[in-house]
Amino acid sequence: MIQFLLNDTPIEEQECSPSLTILDWLRTKKGKVGTKEGCATGDCGACTILVGEEKTNSNGNPVWHYQTMNSCLLLLGNAHAKHIVTVEAVTTGLYPTLNDLHPVQRALVECHGSQCGFCTPGIIMSMLALYINNPSYPGKKAAIHALGGNLCRCTGYSPILLAVEKAYSYERKNEPYSAMAAQFKASLNIGDDIPCLKNGPRTFYLPQSAAQLVEVKARYPHAHLVAGGTDFAIELSQNMLLPDVIISLSQTSELCTLSDNNGELHIGAALPYSQFVDIFYNYYPESKELFERLGSHQVRNSGTLGGSIGNASPIGDPAPLLIALNATLDLLSAAGTRTINVADYFVDYKKTVIKSDEVISKITVPKRPDSLKLACHKISKRFEDDISTVCLVLAIEQTQGVISNARCAMGGMAAIPKRAAHIEQKLNAQPLEVSTFIDAAAAINDDFSPMSDVRSSAHYRTSVSKNLLQRIGIEFCDAQPSSNKNNNNIAITRISHASL
Repeated sequence: MIQFLLNDTPIEEQECSPSLTILDWLRTKKGKVGTKEGCATGDCGACTILVGEEKTNSNGNPVWHYQTMNSCLLLLGNAHAKHIVTVEAVTTGLYPTLNDLHPVQRALVECHGSQCGFCTPGIIMSMLALYINNPSYPGKKAAIHALGGNLCRCTGYSPILLAVEKAYSYERKNEPYSAMAAQFKASLNIGDDIPCLKNGPRTFYLPQSAAQLVEVKARYPHAHLVAGGTDFAIELSQNMLLPDVIISLSQTSELCTLSDNNGELHIGAALPYSQFVDIFYNYYPESKELFERLGSHQVRNSGTLGGSIGNASPIGDPAPLLIALNATLDLLSAAGTRTINVADYFVDYKKTVIKSDEVISKITVPKRPDSLKLACHKISKRFEDDISTVCLVLAIEQTQGVISNARCAMGGMAAIPKRAAHIEQKLNAQPLEVSTFIDAAAAINDDFSPMSDVRSSAHYRTSVSKNLLQRIGIEFCDAQPSSNKNNNNIAITRISHASL
């Protein structure tokens, strides 16, 4: 059985499809049709809900934190012990006046931020999360960031952005959800059994500890593993996948941790991106180019490193970064833990070295060497919230102007995220000069034979990779105008949203 709070109502579910998403459950089982299905792939944001989870603050006290997620990607089983808030709970009156509306709703009305209205519930939920988590207007950049996962084909977005600011001009309403959630948590019946959902022979397991996880994985070696579900849920909806057993890692406590050992980062495989990227940026600010474009705010609130690596996609953005940084993986089983390099994890398309009784438990990123230079470049058809056509990450160390220990990894260029051994050889022991990188770019064809597909041709992938290496050379050698660099002497590669 799983237990959670839906708006103000405690829910217990036991007999339910293991692969049912929150979106489908809301609409078909509970009649909560305010949450819309647009794309069912996490791209449009029409299905956005708030998910509340109890956290421990800096004083050691429990607090409830609310963030946006795509309900089309969130499996019902992962809602256990959480607070699910839908648009129906924002204003509860049956016939509210304008003054009765929540400030985010009233502002959207007064700024004419809704036209056809299909996307409006999801936009309201994203605005609400920003409103709850920021007692004063955080600025236009934060508003754009919060709404980055919500598409609207009617308004042109300007009235919506105006509404975000206007919401703060009314008398502030304190959120009532934390008090409801705390009362629910106090009454929660937590036993030693693994929370689960059953539907005939099909089962969803939600182990709460590593011991429970390895026990159930050993029992079901061919079970489908899921963490945030941002990719797995798409397989369920688009490929009509019906797995007999699903094991979710999302609440395995040991896999949801983050530790900073003097710059060496230990990231739990089930820890969502939004909970570790800020610390990651402290040491590797260049990685923003990948993580901030990896998906929408909603996706980063649920997606995980372990899920991305475990999925073994050749176009997953974190893998080239982790390979270039010489990161390692811990693979956990009932027999213990073995550690391998991320680069050694991938064998062939969707094939890895993981054993049937193992799960990815932790990713370790080494401390940054003082002389390290890092470049992260992502090329995609759509700049934000899109899959890579080419992802190129290059890390080098240098001593007295001579390159050493070059590590180059690329996604989208082969059946797996792969190191570029010939490029590395061309760079090592060479002077830190732009010409060195231009010469190394010629080795692209020795390392990769990319395919042509709907995202680009093989020729384009090869050409853009060569150009990126030249660009990196210019950045690393300080050959670009000073106006192209930020205060950290790190090249700016992101496009400025001047139109906004």
